[in-house]
Amino acid sequence: MPDRQPWHALRVDETIARMETRPDGLTDAEAAQRLKIHGPNVIPRGKGDTALDLIWRQINNPFIWVLVVSALVAMAVDPTGGVKNGLVILAVVVLNTIIGFVQEFKAGKAIEALTRMVPENVSVLREGRKLTLATADLVPGDVVLLASGDKVPADMRLIQLRSLQVEEAALTGESVPTEKRLAPVAPAAGIGDRTCMVFGGTLVTHGTGTAVVVETGARTELGRISTMLRETTELRTPLTEALTKIGWYITIAIVVIALAVLVLGTWRTMAETGVEWIPALRETVIFAIALAVGAIPEGLPAIVTIALAIGVQRMAARRAVVRKLPAVETLGSTTVICSDKTGTLTRNEMTVQEIWTPASGAFAVSGVGYAPRGELQREGMLVRTAPADLTDLLLAGVLCNDASLVNEEGQWKIHGDPTEGALVVAAEKVGLDVEKARAQHKRLDAIPFESENQFMATLHAQDGGRILLKGAPEAVLRRCTSTPGGGTLDAALVLREVEALAARGMRVLAFAARSAPGQTSIQMSDTQAGFTLLGLQGMIDPPRPEVIAAIELCHQAGINVKMITGDHQATAQAIAAQLNILPKDPAAPRAIAGTEFAQMSASELREAAHACNVFARFAPEHKLTLVRALQGRNEVVAMTGDGVNDAPALKQANIGVAMGITGTSVAKEAAGIVLADDNFASIAAAVEEGRRVYDNLIKALAFVLPTNLGLALILVWAVAFFPFAEVTHVIGGVTQTVRELLLPIAPAQLLWINLVAAVTLALPLAFEAKEPDVMNRPPRDPGAPVLSRFIVMRTFVVAILMTAGAIGLFLYEFRAAGDSGSAALSKAQTMAVTTVIMFQIFYLLNCRSLRDSMLKIGVFSNQSVFVGIAAILVLQALFIYAPFMHAIFASAPLSAGDVLLSIVVGALILPVIGLEKWWRNRG
Repeated sequence: MPDRQPWHALRVDETIARMETRPDGLTDAEAAQRLKIHGPNVIPRGKGDTALDLIWRQINNPFIWVLVVSALVAMAVDPTGGVKNGLVILAVVVLNTIIGFVQEFKAGKAIEALTRMVPENVSVLREGRKLTLATADLVPGDVVLLASGDKVPADMRLIQLRSLQVEEAALTGESVPTEKRLAPVAPAAGIGDRTCMVFGGTLVTHGTGTAVVVETGARTELGRISTMLRETTELRTPLTEALTKIGWYITIAIVVIALAVLVLGTWRTMAETGVEWIPALRETVIFAIALAVGAIPEGLPAIVTIALAIGVQRMAARRAVVRKLPAVETLGSTTVICSDKTGTLTRNEMTVQEIWTPASGAFAVSGVGYAPRGELQREGMLVRTAPADLTDLLLAGVLCNDASLVNEEGQWKIHGDPTEGALVVAAEKVGLDVEKARAQHKRLDAIPFESENQFMATLHAQDGGRILLKGAPEAVLRRCTSTPGGGTLDAALVLREVEALAARGMRVLAFAARSAPGQTSIQMSDTQAGFTLLGLQGMIDPPRPEVIAAIELCHQAGINVKMITGDHQATAQAIAAQLNILPKDPAAPRAIAGTEFAQMSASELREAAHACNVFARFAPEHKLTLVRALQGRNEVVAMTGDGVNDAPALKQANIGVAMGITGTSVAKEAAGIVLADDNFASIAAAVEEGRRVYDNLIKALAFVLPTNLGLALILVWAVAFFPFAEVTHVIGGVTQTVRELLLPIAPAQLLWINLVAAVTLALPLAFEAKEPDVMNRPPRDPGAPVLSRFIVMRTFVVAILMTAGAIGLFLYEFRAAGDSGSAALSKAQTMAVTTVIMFQIFYLLNCRSLRDSMLKIGVFSNQSVFVGIAAILVLQALFIYAPFMHAIFASAPLSAGDVLLSIVVGALILPVIGLEKWWRNRG
């Protein structure tokens, strides 16, 4: 059998010859042989992720591995307290893994959804017999019979047709069904221009046809999309990339510092106690483990996951359903939105927008969509009574028409061809009762639309008999000789008006009429001449009204919006002009066609992707190339769409946004976010929410990291400079006095601070309201580090202040105790822990805004902060005074004066950070 080739460029007889078939179909033996060669006509499924794959994906990053290794080392070195500490750390890992697993369980199903695009059964000719076969049994060379309502089972070359129209929006993005013809087209023609072909997964909307199967399964256009989906890279988000880097930084820093502590502690232990290096090393390992526990922000993965989950809930309330958690943050750093036109920027409803009659000139129909009984505008003035010639034109559009407008459960819907439906709606808008008009002017006969004729004709019992003509302006005009009232037709004037409407991206239909007294039937000869031109109706799939404001908001936020469509360039430019997305630079290209785009070099692609905002006649591979070209310029790309043709680009983009109502299941499964209301305006709301989430994550980082660095510094300082003291312990009823290095905070107490206190206080930051300038600033630079210079500086300032306060009060309390027993050590350590907690409480108030004071953003604008503070105060009170907590954490009761002293020292962070904010904002 022949290799893949441009079947659309071959004549019917050439196609039949090359496919080695006949108009009456293959024999059963031939079909069976070809089925063995080509295999079933099914879309290949990619190997889906198993449960273990999903679990591994959650675990396999440096940050999680640091936690796992720390837990295992803690349990191995210290079989008593270390087991407890290790289990707590592992519990955090398990929690984070479960949440991520649940979120991604249903992801990666895009290829499976493609199989639902193919019908289960199909009518074919085999040896002249009409058979119904399973679609999977279809083979190249089979002759398939198509009728209105059929879903096309494979890629096929048409060999016969009658008024055949096929809706190909899922593949091409065009909202208007394609009129099919038998004549071959140029080899370089795009999918939308291959009018002699029908493609698997599309829908026959009108007429009948017979076609020869030329490609099945993976070799169809639908199959090629499936292959692109399997080969498409699913990019990591800026947040996950940044957290991975932070994980590596923390890992390296912990290893280096822990080794330094191990060496220094072993040397000091040998020098102070006189033991050999192996016992000293064993004693010092606990210091290194304590440092690892203190330096690792164990609660950070949970905080990030919960913050993103809160963003998911907020976005759902704003009609954006998030399928993958990191998508929340990605939207906040998006720099370019590539949007499909049909159904996303536009209503996916053909609508008559301009009407022209020879006598009255041009009118603009007010309103859009399927909302009858509107008004008419003429030159900006409302006209409540339409002129007679206009009424006659609208009546012709209603009578020479097979579509109907139906109210289904309070929603107006079109039954029939979208173009004819637009004519019905236009008539209803000016008060014409369509059903009444059709009853009064009964149709007697009709000549259906044929692509070869380019018109439809109907005969009505009107004024003793009248023929109405509707079709392409050129086809109608050459049959007209006059205008209403007996005037002479000025064909040049009419053609200029047609060109003006077409230049604005409209599809133009002309209408004409002539008397046919006494006729009861109509022949083709009755449609050749003698007609009176009634006028023109120009229609377009109009923009959604709310989209213009949404795009303006995106521009205000520094986000560039690009439109991608399968429509022609003129239509694309007309819609783009209404949406205000044409480039400001007059030298920039207004629109680029897919065929032109495909011939560009890599550098030209990147330049064109940046300079142009409108891309027309784009095939799936063109969209994929565009997204990759933009990413090659370090853009963070959001791709919106609803069709099968959008799926590869949706998956390749940094964030894919699918339409929930009109979107195909393939598009939804490939996307990270699904818009429940198909409203582009929801994207602007989602971007705003994404930026808020990112801001709050940075606030959480700025809050958590100083605590961990501070705890690490406390331990490093203790190992380097703290004295060895004689400490008395009661072990198993036996009193033992040992010389040991004092630790300001024990390992179990470090876990208390990290897991309980840090999470309780950091989590409320995820609920902070958006900053006032969130949509008035450019997107975050994708290359900018999460740990900016400001965050690093803030981390060291707060950590050093916290270290000084905790160590100072530890030494004060230990020396004030007057003895060297374990009770004195426990009380001093409890004093240090309480001081760190107080630092965290006051620092939390400073982190509610990283630049402004709490008074400016509103003290009670986030009440969850005070809930968190109340919770940690209760928990810390238990830590200090509850006996069961003393047994777990070796804590001890404090006096009211001790607690007050910890509060005063912790509050020192307020003026220090306040001064820092003033310094940064002084310009």
